[in-house]
Amino acid sequence: MSRIGKLPIAVPKGVTVAVDKSAVSVKGPKGELSQDIAPGIKVSVTDDVITVERKNDSKQARSYHGLYRKLISNMVIGVSQGFTRALQINGVGFRAEVKGKTLLLNLGYSNPIEYVINDDLTITTDGPNKVVVSGIDKQKVGQACAEIRSLRPPEPYKGKGVKYEEERIRRKVGKSGAK
Repeated sequence: MSRIGKLPIAVPKGVTVAVDKSAVSVKGPKGELSQDIAPGIKVSVTDDVITVERKNDSKQARSYHGLYRKLISNMVIGVSQGFTRALQINGVGFRAEVKGKTLLLNLGYSNPIEYVINDDLTITTDGPNKVVVSGIDKQKVGQACAEIRSLRPPEPYKGKGVKYEEERIRRKVGKSGAK
């Protein structure tokens, strides 16, 4: 039995869950999300609790069991609370600002980089060196953060670049420091 898949999902007040034959849709105060379900998985809703079960013990059904339970749990959390992820920009002259639906990033290149903000996401800047990405879909929030970070990943010698706020950079000693 899957340790993650067997856990029930509590549905908070204000969130409604509709289960179709091959899809689950969740509607809440922040928006609406839906997810297609594989044929070997059965989703049921009773008394504000969602349970995910597998129809057989095939390898495919066992691997999907925990996956779909976590995807549905992320949808419930997303439409009720939302997800946020923060990025920190380190470096002399490195900064970020939001103008309309674009994020302007000065990351030490000759021209500023324009990152177009998706309609599902909200990107704000807390000062010139902190970017906060928020939305209801955890996958889209994570993907946007990964794309912004990939524009200038942190380097290990001086720590310059874009990093996640909770990320720790392992620093290296330069040529002059190693003897």
